[in-house]
Amino acid sequence: MVAPAPAIALPHDITHHSLTLDSKPGASIHYTFAQSREPNYSLLMVFLNGLMTDKSSWLPTMAGIIRKDPSFPPMLAYDRYGQGMTVDRDPQDRKREEGYGHDAMDCARDLQQLVEQVFRKHYVTQVSKPSLILVANLIGCAIARLFMQEYPKCVAGAIFLDSIMASSNFDFWPDPDAPGFDLKDLPEDVSVKTLREQRAKFKAVFRPDSINKESLDRRNLAELLPYSNKPMLQGAGGRAPMLTVVGHDFATFAEESLKARLSQLTQTKRSIGPIIAPGCGHFIQRDNAPFVVSEVLELLDRIQLSHGSHHEADLLISDVRQRTEAEDMRSLVQMV
Repeated sequence: MVAPAPAIALPHDITHHSLTLDSKPGASIHYTFAQSREPNYSLLMVFLNGLMTDKSSWLPTMAGIIRKDPSFPPMLAYDRYGQGMTVDRDPQDRKREEGYGHDAMDCARDLQQLVEQVFRKHYVTQVSKPSLILVANLIGCAIARLFMQEYPKCVAGAIFLDSIMASSNFDFWPDPDAPGFDLKDLPEDVSVKTLREQRAKFKAVFRPDSINKESLDRRNLAELLPYSNKPMLQGAGGRAPMLTVVGHDFATFAEESLKARLSQLTQTKRSIGPIIAPGCGHFIQRDNAPFVVSEVLELLDRIQLSHGSHHEADLLISDVRQRTEAEDMRSLVQMV
């Protein structure tokens, strides 16, 4: 089931297209593109979906960026094979086990090919190749990390919205059929039947071996990304990338994110987070698009300042840290 995006009036800058990857003939990918009004823009912003949303979930964010910043960068959102408007399957999945096709690294390589072809098709600029800003949700964050590892020095900055815990098998619930299980360990209001039902529901959605509509095989994700804080990412121009880490719930995500140390994937002075997205579930871009717009524009400011005065960029990051710490404290007080 795909989480629906709200109906909104879109700026005319946002247009819809499809293309076939040169490396995978016979299957089309649908994408949404917003051409910058500024000539020779050296950045391209790319939005990466989770498993249960499609590119339409980013439309409010794209529209908000255009309305807030007339000099917005070119923007790209797309549906992976078997997702949203992209009804075609990954041609290479035919050779693989039923339900377990391409993996997250394949998605990262598809993204590289897509970016190259979109650049050739849409860019009217003297820029030889744009640096990327990746804005990702859930498993899209894992794909973004793999992309940055596979294609170093291509990405100027990234925002991770409620990143998946790539190194986890998500087996959090006690197994009532495991040796040594003691019924006394369960809360009084939880039966073995309820526990089995919850385990089944959780596995169907989150476990790496669960099958999804895309046939995106996640069984090797912990091998592809065994650590949350390494390897250190390399950014465009030889600089460490700017990074913002965002979660949707203070009580759970902050603890998990601090353990995962996602923010340590880049230099400390270029990292912000974890920030808590107010009033959000897992699909932060759908639940609070204005918040995502604000974070994207702040990241864009940091990137642009880093190409000028490093001191000014450091001051901006310091200001953002102070603001987010105060906002997160207010959220915690309200929860208590």
